[in-house]
Formats: sequence, C-alpha cells, structure tokens
Amino acid sequence: MFETGLVQGLLCSLLIVFCTTAALDGGESSPIEHTLWDELLQNHVSEDGLVDYRGFMSDSAKLNQYLNVLSQNHPNDSWSESEQLAFWINAYNAFTVKLILKHYPVSSIKDIKRGIPFVNTVWDIKFIEIGDRTYDLNKIEHGIIRKHFDEPRIHFAINCASISCPTLAGLAYRATDLDTQLDQAAFAFINDPIRNQIQSGEVKLSKIFSWFSGDFKKSAPSIREFVNRYAKTKIPATADIDYLDYDWSLNEVKP
Repeated sequence: MFETGLVQGLLCSLLIVFCTTAALDGGESSPIEHTLWDELLQNHVSEDGLVDYRGFMSDSAKLNQYLNVLSQNHPNDSWSESEQLAFWINAYNAFTVKLILKHYPVSSIKDIKRGIPFVNTVWDIKFIEIGDRTYDLNKIEHGIIRKHFDEPRIHFAINCASISCPTLAGLAYRATDLDTQLDQAAFAFINDPIRNQIQSGEVKLSKIFSWFSGDFKKSAPSIREFVNRYAKTKIPATADIDYLDYDWSLNEVKP
C-alpha cells in the first residue's frame, strides 16, 4: 500500500511538473501573424533604418495590440524552428521599441538604467510578459535565441535601438522568408560603411564581430571568412582587422 501510494504520488508530481512546463512553454498557443508589426515598421522606420519614435508613440494602441498578441502566444515545441525564431526576433525588437517609448525622450538606451535599483544594465530590466513568464531583453537574446538557435545571423536582425546596432528592419521577420531575410540583414549590415569599413588596406569591423566571435566561428573558420561571404569588398588574407568604437546614441529619425 505504501509503495503504491508512493508511486501514485510520484506520478502526480511528474504530471504537475509536466503540465506546468507545458503551460510555461506556450501550452496550446499557435504560431502568430506579425501583420501589426509589419504595419508599424513600414509606417515608422525610414529607408535607412532609423526609427520615428514619436510616430510609434502616436501609434501606441497598435503597438500595444501587437505586444499583447506576443504576450498571449508563447512559442512551444509544436511551432517550427523558423516560427519560433521569427517570433523571438520580432519580440526583442518590438519590446525594445516599447522600452524606449516608456522612457522617451532619451539620448541612449543606456540612459534608461539610471535610477533603477538592483539592475545591472538596461537589458536586465524584467518588463516583458509572455505567457506565464517575465523576461528581460538579455534573457531573450542570450538565454533563448543564442542558446537554442544555432544562427549567427541573428546578430544582424535584433536591434538595440542604437546607431551602431544593425538597423531595424522595415518588415517583420516571418518563418516563410526567414532564411532570405537573415541573409539580407547580414548583407546590409556588413556592407554598411557606418557599421563596417572594409578597404583593401584597412579593415575596421563592428564590435559585434568581436563580442560574439564564437557565434560566427561556429559556421566559418574565422571572422574574416564569415564576413567575406557577404562583403562586396573582400577582406584580404593579409589584412589586420580592427574594431570600430560603438555608438550607443539613439537610432532616431531626427525631426
């Protein structure tokens, strides 16, 4: 009797853990459309990737509607890998815009950290509600995207609201086009002279390639070879690579 009760108790405990985990991982949620985010990006991101935060502010009802859709549909294992990755890239970018708007006007995303106790950086502020979990931007980038997706091109897709970051894409990322979109993001970032300066005699790359060198080297023998996949001007084998200073100024359309 004792053994039977013990087994039943263990089974009940495992069932509770399983159900709780399923709920936290999205439960019965289905992949979502990113139409609202598409509309917002097309209306409030310039051709050169700068953001009209005042425009986003005037469209805050639509932004909140989209964030609510994200919050109610946590990805789960029934989603394809592309559906999950597109979700998390869009979520990172949309919630970053929301964070800027909450503290707007600011000169830099880093200014938001000031005055908030017990938080190391702005990226550690827990304000993102998705499903039954609360996330910060660091958790989405490092604890989910980099941890669970072997995809270095995400570093050209997620936007940290700063000049030296990859530009905010003018369209939402979608599972059906994700590989093409990530290739386009890599090509645009690497060949952008503001973010990378590649000349035959001098090469200065974004610090993103230094900070996340391990991610890039998983898919290429070296940073040089990864960059040369997309660079119009190839980095010569004999060239030294230096890194540009990072500009954390807000990526805002100037009035």
